[in-house]
Amino acid sequence: MKLGVSTYSYWHFTPEKVPVETVIQKAAELNLDGVEILHQQMDSEDRSYLQNLKRMAFIHGLDLYALSIHQGFVSPNPDERQKNVDHTKHCIELAYQLGIPSIRLNSGRWGTIPTFDQLMTNGGQEPALPGYTEGDAFGWTIQAIEKCLSYAEQNGVILGLENHWGLTNTPEGVNRIVSEIDSDWLKVTMDCGNFLEDPYSKIQQIAPETVLVHAKTYYGGGEWYTLELDYQRIARILAEVEFKGYISLEFEGREDADVGVPKSIALLRHAFGL
Repeated sequence: MKLGVSTYSYWHFTPEKVPVETVIQKAAELNLDGVEILHQQMDSEDRSYLQNLKRMAFIHGLDLYALSIHQGFVSPNPDERQKNVDHTKHCIELAYQLGIPSIRLNSGRWGTIPTFDQLMTNGGQEPALPGYTEGDAFGWTIQAIEKCLSYAEQNGVILGLENHWGLTNTPEGVNRIVSEIDSDWLKVTMDCGNFLEDPYSKIQQIAPETVLVHAKTYYGGGEWYTLELDYQRIARILAEVEFKGYISLEFEGREDADVGVPKSIALLRHAFGL
């Protein structure tokens, strides 16, 4: 396994962004193996900007191993779904230009619960739109992902479906999408902090198809919630399926990132023997 950090660890969608270049420098100082880039944190999509990030990572001896993007396919509107397919293909191209071999993929959600805080209060679950069913939503999502797969293969970019609320709020939802599509280019991004109850049995269910792990920590208390995760136990689950990919830190605590991130890295190094 390798250990990296998501740029998200230094920026939680506050008005003032932390530059990706700054995170690359900090990752090098922490002797990490690589950096995961949050798409919304990028300052530009210009070719010169992308190539400078790639150059900077190489000079610092770091991989750029994942691009974390947002999209949502849970919509009865085919034009809305196509817009998200086009966005996903665009981000596959960005990943290719950056030399990144994977992107984080979302299923999306109904949006019937208006705020994230309310969604968390409801355990990440929300009702379907009137007149539609979860079966409809799985069909839309599977069809949309299938439209992206040939482009992902052409560019050598694996789509890592994350357990990220919506249809993927449960391991059964994640595995349903991945198994029905059954492609080498659709795998799983495991987010250890997105199963709010009984996380270990759920993590175990998605572990066999996992190609990237998001390891959340919450020093200073979580921005939205706090979980006490046993990463040594998670390490054993991953060892059982012979996982050899990246453990990617997503520090989501309120403590200053320059304090919380190093503490989190120390925790993960100990838990995973890295």
